[in-house]
Amino acid sequence: MTRRCWLLLIVVLQFACSHPATAQSDADRINELVNAYARQYNFNGTLLVVNKGQVVISKGYGMKSVKDSTYNDVNTIYQMGSVTKQFTAALILQLEEQKKLSVKDKLSKYFPELSWADSITIENLLTHTSGIFNYTNDGRFMNAEATKPATHEKIISLFKDKPLGFTSGSKYSYSNSGYMLLGYIIEKVTGKTYEQMMHERILTPLGMTHSGFDFTHLQSPDKATGYTTYKEQLKIPGAIVDSTASYAAGALYATVNDMWAWHKGLLNNATIKAASLERAYTPFLSNYGYGWEIDSIYGKRLVQHGGGIFGFNTLFTRIPADDCCVILLCNMNTGSLEKISRGILAILNNRSYDIPKEKIVLPVDPAVLQQYAGDYELAPGFILTIRVQNNALKVRATGQPEFDLYAESEKKFFLKVVEASAEFVRGTDGTVTGLIWDQGGKKEAKKIK
Repeated sequence: MTRRCWLLLIVVLQFACSHPATAQSDADRINELVNAYARQYNFNGTLLVVNKGQVVISKGYGMKSVKDSTYNDVNTIYQMGSVTKQFTAALILQLEEQKKLSVKDKLSKYFPELSWADSITIENLLTHTSGIFNYTNDGRFMNAEATKPATHEKIISLFKDKPLGFTSGSKYSYSNSGYMLLGYIIEKVTGKTYEQMMHERILTPLGMTHSGFDFTHLQSPDKATGYTTYKEQLKIPGAIVDSTASYAAGALYATVNDMWAWHKGLLNNATIKAASLERAYTPFLSNYGYGWEIDSIYGKRLVQHGGGIFGFNTLFTRIPADDCCVILLCNMNTGSLEKISRGILAILNNRSYDIPKEKIVLPVDPAVLQQYAGDYELAPGFILTIRVQNNALKVRATGQPEFDLYAESEKKFFLKVVEASAEFVRGTDGTVTGLIWDQGGKKEAKKIK
């Protein structure tokens, strides 16, 4: 489950330095790395790193709830988003081991009413090769209804009448719809709810006592508040996606210690047999297996999956051969978890890694700042108004609050509320004619006043 929140207004942390191994311990180096991301508001959550079966570091960073002034720790509970998919896949494989279904079964065996079901197998659903429309791409549903309870029929109605995007098995296209159907198939086969089956077959046997699905109604002092924006000057809590709206595709919540228990259960074949797990780790198209992304690093197989849901991002990375896992649970939406994870793995393997540097705010001549004041049209009817106050720039977008702009050079400025920057442009005569706004993509804005 993923959702992008387009806010107008922060600093893109691209500056990094090569950081070779030193006399510090692995835990010290990892803490230094993660602290750098946390200081720059690119990580806020809990970290657990295990290598060779031993805990290297387990620590919380940042706030669990700004409103309550509480901080993240190893007991904080986070929504997991699409990390849920590997659990759903494991249940399917368990049922196949018991000969209650086969991944080669046609979808029509379970949903004959779907017009294209006879051309799709359970394996296509597992590997995102079904061609079924991804219901989370329905903006109206995600914006207006994802926080409300949804019946199976409601979810299926979001994609049942849409044509397949391609012939099943011929291409890869990520589809949460496929994993919702897998959850419904589990219910049809067992006669129990997906949640019941997950608790009975995986969570309870592995001792994952702080994990579950109905995050909306979870009453626990360890429950994290998710933030769609978590920056120095702006922190916006996200709504909670209802478990029925994300379900087998992304509803699981957990702690880092529960995820470590899951890692150990996989290593010990406590959930599914070794042969089944090997199939789950076998890449199909785009290096995706059964609920896992498969890669290699330092000559060893790496398996992982990330998750994104309103206010939360997570990444669960494993090198099974080393009994190694890196668990990053974050109660803010961020795109930095992959970089953090790879940096941690570099540390564990005594390789060089990068630590992001904070941007330094530079002084700019007040006379130059005055030249930047004015209105800039980013889109028809959408204006950036820039003014000078106390020898500093401020920017206000149409219909939005005003925020500070910070100089990284005489002509380029950044924000600390979202990842965005503005670079001023001059004409041949030296006058300011516009700016280039960069927020996940560059766009020119002409100075109109």
